[in-house]
Amino acid sequence: MTRFRFSATLFAFLIIAGRPRISSAQSLRGSMASVERMYDHAVHDGLTFYETSNAVHWAAARGELVQLRSDRGYDLHRVAFPYVRPATFSFVDYLSGDYGRACGEPLVVTSGVRPESRQPSNSSHRSVHPTGMAVDLRRPPHGKCLTWLRRELLALEGTGVVEATEEHHPAHFHVAVFGDEFTRYAAAQTQAEERPTAMIVARAPEINKRYKVRPGDSLWSIAQQHATSVHDLIAANRLARTKIRPGQTLIIPAH
Repeated sequence: MTRFRFSATLFAFLIIAGRPRISSAQSLRGSMASVERMYDHAVHDGLTFYETSNAVHWAAARGELVQLRSDRGYDLHRVAFPYVRPATFSFVDYLSGDYGRACGEPLVVTSGVRPESRQPSNSSHRSVHPTGMAVDLRRPPHGKCLTWLRRELLALEGTGVVEATEEHHPAHFHVAVFGDEFTRYAAAQTQAEERPTAMIVARAPEINKRYKVRPGDSLWSIAQQHATSVHDLIAANRLARTKIRPGQTLIIPAH
């Protein structure tokens, strides 16, 4: 699967009308205002706050949550529930690619969705971890990798596609991904990178197949029909949600 490279500092993001307004970040220091922005986004987008472990597993079975996988260029460290929202899955996929190229080591994910029944006693009652829109990333100990990750998260937060906080006990970055905003950002980045080679690509034989969604289809049934996975369908089509509609055209990733 082709990955795009982040260039957040060059991207002028347009805030979607009607959504909670996000101001450019000056630091990765957490605040109550930051917590409120994440919570307001989750509520505005109608995300479910999963209460129990069983609710998380049922959501994953229905395709509402997608499983993070360590075979995609990042590591999972003691992640009890390795599931996230589709847009968050794509965010980790792409950020880990750029991080690996910059640092020569894998990005480490330490937490995905965390049901309300498994939240730490000191967590905020407005935490968005129960929705699956947020991940925790291990903070590199020092040097260029730490500098790179801080810079990228700060730049991405400034575009309004994530809300990121650097925590210290334990040392990690908490990143909430705003689904629709990130999907639009990813599409714009992909188009910008593909434009210089558009003529070459147009002449090349198409590798990925395309499929028009029929009534009654789901991502799971389409994945089964074409010997692929829900994860790869979401990544190939930059989907922020798992709902699809009849007549929608999907890319079927080649293997």
